[in-house]
Amino acid sequence: MTEPAVLTPRDLLQKLVGFPTVSRDSNLELVDWLAEYLAGHGIETARDYDETGEKASIYAHVGPMEAGGVVLSGHTDVVPVDGQAWETDPFWVTEKDGKLYGRGTCDMKGFDALAIWALVEAKRRGVARPLQLALSRDEEIGCRGAPPMIERMATHLPQAALAVIGEPTGMGIINGHKGGVGFEMHFRGYEVHSSLQDRGVSAIMEAARLIQWANDQNAANAAAADPDSPFDPPYTTLHVGVIEGGTAHNITAKDCFFLLGLRCLPTEDVGAWREAVLTEIARIEAGMKAIHPSAEIRANPRWDVPGLRSEEDGAAETLVRRLTGQNSSGVVSFGTEAGQFQAAGYSAVVCGPGHIDQAHQPNEYISVDQFQQGQAFMEKLLTDLA
Repeated sequence: MTEPAVLTPRDLLQKLVGFPTVSRDSNLELVDWLAEYLAGHGIETARDYDETGEKASIYAHVGPMEAGGVVLSGHTDVVPVDGQAWETDPFWVTEKDGKLYGRGTCDMKGFDALAIWALVEAKRRGVARPLQLALSRDEEIGCRGAPPMIERMATHLPQAALAVIGEPTGMGIINGHKGGVGFEMHFRGYEVHSSLQDRGVSAIMEAARLIQWANDQNAANAAAADPDSPFDPPYTTLHVGVIEGGTAHNITAKDCFFLLGLRCLPTEDVGAWREAVLTEIARIEAGMKAIHPSAEIRANPRWDVPGLRSEEDGAAETLVRRLTGQNSSGVVSFGTEAGQFQAAGYSAVVCGPGHIDQAHQPNEYISVDQFQQGQAFMEKLLTDLA
């Protein structure tokens, strides 16, 4: 019987980048291929589908069917390339000047390729301690895929002790990050001629009240910030990046749309911030309805991601320190799925190849050196698990 082909990390990266798994589109072609590839090496996989059935997270287990193993966590989706000036095919890995170009090479199919390689090697070599792979869907649109995947893993697999989330950190150790909550806002006003604006409700001007409230919160948070906080900036921030609405300069705007996002310190309660936003929305809406009862505000939750808290003597950080030889760690202001694993009872840490400033950019790349450092990490992990 012919032995199944064992793809190298570089081969796997090429294969993964070749699937254009932009978050707005299906990722099933990648998931189907990966399930078939792992099955060829005697590794069973399971999936967690979204409500459309067009996207799925995929996970697998190698080694003894017992608790206490290690999860290698990544995501399958990437951000769009629309409007970006790429010098190479974004869905093909192009090596040039010591860099591997392609959408997702850095964020985070580079780590995914290494994790898949490590899982197959764990199966081939044998391990005394389990290794699990968890690749989620919809991370780029609010870390939506990880929580249901983690929940399904708990029903099908022995729970691992720790999770290494391979977002690009330059192989540095990140033991804390901000959480976040986001709302898709729709202010619905009441149209009148602007000469009679006291009888109408301008969706834009009412939306400005919430945006100004967000500005005021930022100022208050900055004034009360702990100067010794490791975060930059050292406080919770609120932000509106895009806004749209109105039909003409002389009509009170009927509609206004924007996305309100918060990045919260992990020491603060994301739920409390969510309630603060909703309370302010209710206050503004009451004033709108006092002018015309049809006016309203719709706040559609888009994401709700817990922060990652530093763990004293955490198993995940202890393992990664041992494998990398590093004695220091840091924090970041962007969110990852690490907080979701931590909330589910795992010790969690973020560590992966590549640098975050390359993520989402045109001509995204991971350096060959970083990719090789990631493979060296996986080799040490396999030795540790054996």
